[in-house]
Amino acid sequence: MRWTYKPAPDPETTAALAESLGIDPLIAGLLVQRGIEDYEQARLFFRPQLDHLHDPFLMKDMDLATARIESALRDGERILVYGDYDVDGTTAVSLMVAYLESEYPNVASYIPDRYLEGYGISFRGIDFAEDNEFQLIIALDCGIKAVEQVTYAQSKGIDFIICDHHRPGETLPPAVAVLDPKRPDCTYPYTDLCGCGVGFKLIQALQQRKGLPVESLRPYLDLVAVAIAADIVPITGENRVLTHYGLQVINEDPRPGLKALMQDIQRVRYQVSDLVFQLAPRLNAAGRLRHGEQAVQLLTERDWEQARRYALEIESLNEERKGLDQQITEEALSIIREKGEESDMSTVVYRDTWHKGVIGIVASRLMETYYRPTLVFTRSGDKLAASARSVRGFDVYQALEACADTIEQFGGHTYAAGLTLEAGKYEEFKKRFEAVVSETLLPEHRLPQVQIDMPIHLGEITPKLWRILKEFAPFGPGNSSPVFASGPLKERGYVRTVGGNGAHLKVSVTQDGSGPIAGIGFGLGSRREKVENGAPFWAAYSLDENTWQGKTSLQLKIRDIQSEAPQASFSK
Repeated sequence: MRWTYKPAPDPETTAALAESLGIDPLIAGLLVQRGIEDYEQARLFFRPQLDHLHDPFLMKDMDLATARIESALRDGERILVYGDYDVDGTTAVSLMVAYLESEYPNVASYIPDRYLEGYGISFRGIDFAEDNEFQLIIALDCGIKAVEQVTYAQSKGIDFIICDHHRPGETLPPAVAVLDPKRPDCTYPYTDLCGCGVGFKLIQALQQRKGLPVESLRPYLDLVAVAIAADIVPITGENRVLTHYGLQVINEDPRPGLKALMQDIQRVRYQVSDLVFQLAPRLNAAGRLRHGEQAVQLLTERDWEQARRYALEIESLNEERKGLDQQITEEALSIIREKGEESDMSTVVYRDTWHKGVIGIVASRLMETYYRPTLVFTRSGDKLAASARSVRGFDVYQALEACADTIEQFGGHTYAAGLTLEAGKYEEFKKRFEAVVSETLLPEHRLPQVQIDMPIHLGEITPKLWRILKEFAPFGPGNSSPVFASGPLKERGYVRTVGGNGAHLKVSVTQDGSGPIAGIGFGLGSRREKVENGAPFWAAYSLDENTWQGKTSLQLKIRDIQSEAPQASFSK
């Protein structure tokens, strides 16, 4: 693993901030690294407020969107809320449906069938709207490139409002309003909202038109927090404020559907990581294996008993998903070995029997093995469909653009994308993608990276430091839990491996008489020999709490172990 260090914070700025806040220079340095350089910025960081959210009408077309919805409500029109089948999409649809239904009966939801319709707005969905006399469709987390589909809807007298956060194409759909902070002519101050976040800005605008404060929308923020976490968008700016309050709702008074789902997880207090690794996979399981509408049913259900029944169904689907995920990953690894592709610059694998709903997860699993851009294909009707995942520093979306003449359609982000192509073009695409990656993937991209905020001595770790670091939360992209490096460390003789096949490493470490502090290294069981018998070592880690038998103690969550002091390289 490659260690990179964030640039050291400016000493003068750090000293001034430490003095103005009355805090340790270590804490001040961590804040400066996050762009927080004065008292006011620190106040906003540590005390996020809902009134810090931007005026929703700063978003292009928001006035048109609210006017069209108000007109629909006034005239008694039927409104169809349409969204993607992933967590961002289903939470966004649930949010909009729940909000509109609180005062208006003529609302329904529509999640496209992953297998029959695929991603985004479908002609089948528009036909459904026509057959059921819907005059307005509000699309969430999709639609920014649906020019043909929205034109088709126009021909049937159906209006569209698009709420999306993906990159637009050259032409915007002819919708009544297109809300997307990434459209070139939108000057909205924050561009990293998820799809559910854009949906929230729309209901914030509607609420504002009624003269009601944003605080009145607090009960909807549990959905927004789950979406932000699941979609791996930066937890900065507005997203940080929304996640902060969303976690409060989740921990204090979640909606029945989430509460029912949480009953099988049993966390003392939910953090962003719990949303990512516990709630999101369960909600995703519905759209992956059956139908995303099940997630919407769960999230909009008000009756506890019914919500619990929905949650148990989704829990069962998630267990089925886990089995498929493991089976297909093993098959994919076997294909790579059989074809002698272990040393390729990319991973591209295909089997027509693989379940479309889990190929994204499998792509992530293969990344863990070979750490290179990865695509997993399966058959989808008469086409092939794939999920793509990428390594840090490599834009897989751009790589797909370079292969566009072999692809039928694609979309996504820097590190995750989806695509379809004709079956006969698979081998051509595979060769082309490997060539593009070979030309553009830098050597440093092939090594997993741990980014370190700063080196510290073990003696600097105190309960007070941990107390303040917890105030840095919620953690996520753009505001990661601080990672430290210390060494040389020594193990006190309590080292052991735990978990299946000794996968994880437990240690108790000291440094120059400081400590001992317990540590856990997930997936680092093979490094045991590096720390045994008093051998000095260096560790990269974040701080965490461990609760065991009712007692909570501070521990190191170890990211990597090196036998020698790693050479410092600085991230840009």
